[in-house]
Amino acid sequence: MTTTPSMCTTVRASHRLLTKSSVVLPKPPGIDHNLQYIPRGIRQASTTTQNGRKKERVVILGSGWAGYGFARSLDPKKYERIMISPRSYFVFTPLLAGTAVGTLEFRAVTEPVRRLGLDQFHQGWADDIDFARKVIRVEANTSDDIASRTRLAIKHRPGNADKGALFDVEYDKLVIAVGSYSQTFGIEGVREHANFLRDIGDARKIRMKVLQNFEKAALPITSDEDRKKLLHFAIVGGGPTGIEYAAELHDLIQDDLTKTYPDLMKFVSITVYDVAPKVLPMFDKTLADYAMDRFNREGIKVKTEHHLTRVRPDEDCEGCLKLKIKECGEKEIGAGIVVWSTGLMQNPLIQKMESKIFKMPGSDVDMQLQKDSKTGGIITDANLRVNMIPHAATSDSAPTQGQKAALLPDVYGVGDCTVISGMSLPATAQVASQQAAHLARRLNKGDVDQKPFKFRNWGTMTYLGSWTAIHQSSADELKGWMAWVLWRTAYLTRSMSIRNKITVPFYWAMSWIFGRDISRF
Repeated sequence: MTTTPSMCTTVRASHRLLTKSSVVLPKPPGIDHNLQYIPRGIRQASTTTQNGRKKERVVILGSGWAGYGFARSLDPKKYERIMISPRSYFVFTPLLAGTAVGTLEFRAVTEPVRRLGLDQFHQGWADDIDFARKVIRVEANTSDDIASRTRLAIKHRPGNADKGALFDVEYDKLVIAVGSYSQTFGIEGVREHANFLRDIGDARKIRMKVLQNFEKAALPITSDEDRKKLLHFAIVGGGPTGIEYAAELHDLIQDDLTKTYPDLMKFVSITVYDVAPKVLPMFDKTLADYAMDRFNREGIKVKTEHHLTRVRPDEDCEGCLKLKIKECGEKEIGAGIVVWSTGLMQNPLIQKMESKIFKMPGSDVDMQLQKDSKTGGIITDANLRVNMIPHAATSDSAPTQGQKAALLPDVYGVGDCTVISGMSLPATAQVASQQAAHLARRLNKGDVDQKPFKFRNWGTMTYLGSWTAIHQSSADELKGWMAWVLWRTAYLTRSMSIRNKITVPFYWAMSWIFGRDISRF
């Protein structure tokens, strides 16, 4: 078929209309004119159930504990499941520290989201949400960048001009499960020079950096002073993640690297820094003291009430860093790596949505999402439905007197990015997975508003190295080898797939029999 110039012009114009967000289009009635208008996306034909009824499109933002767990439990016979996430996999985060030292391989703690049999999966960042029209604007993300999610969150912050390809996705119901990122508290140099431990890319970079530092220290041209800097491993944060990584790193050094680099062991040091008076604040004093006694015997230093104020490159030692600690005055401490594991910050999408003013169809009242003043999370009711309040409300955590919170239609929130009104729950995988399972069950049964969410605390566990751990729950307290057995058993049974239930103990056995792989590749 011959194409005329006028036909080409029409096609190009239509293409620009669908792809350029800057095109000015007429706004439909009933939509807040202060909102950025999002062109309507191309929607595929709706699927139907076996009885001929139309399936509702449930869009899930995020593939973490909350998003992945919800998609896994939602009935595909009743709903059309669509997931949007910048990564195409789920990470079993409790075992992430083990991958950073080679106890486990990376594939053993990930689950491809496409194996869930979703109706659609879009790898990208949710950039904007039009709640009135039920449309999500998505920025495609198919790069192979393994940088930290915290750094990528800044790079891909909603509203930035430098974006990837944009497209729209419509929803009937929306589940916001975007999680959170590492909080840097605005400390100079942390975002640029510290290593976070929240994703596979983070663990891979840490593993490579540790082995690289040992190779640099082993060179005959490296001075003893530089060896002390290169082999000082600083961990900021005395919570479970920081303590477990310190324990895993100690195991790597004592079990494997001691045999390979015996002459370097006198230069090795591991230090945990925390601003709190004690580490592991979620455990009672007996278990926390047991953990500190273990660390003292193993030579791992724990410095509480220490405030890091700056991280910068060491100009005298290539690859080294200098840490400025408030309690140490002007003296700077040399380190080969800084692993940052303290505090959480909200996803930039949440921050953008909470500052947004919108009108719902049929209403002239300016509304905004209800925000928790302490965590910055979106507030939901006990049924995990997102709350909205009039824009005139002056309090972050509650409407002013005479103003009531309303429910945002067909929008739900689960995981670290949300706070249930009237509840104080930790930002843990346990909470997120229970919320996801509860919401999926209620949607499957069609009674979301009938049964509120209740959290069941199964206890807290932390690995301390050398086959020891601590466990605390309302039923009992364990420490030592028995707690380690429970720790491994619990995490193995919680693995999402049969494949990983097999590969995880396989790699544990391989590491125990043959040692960890210390190759850099």
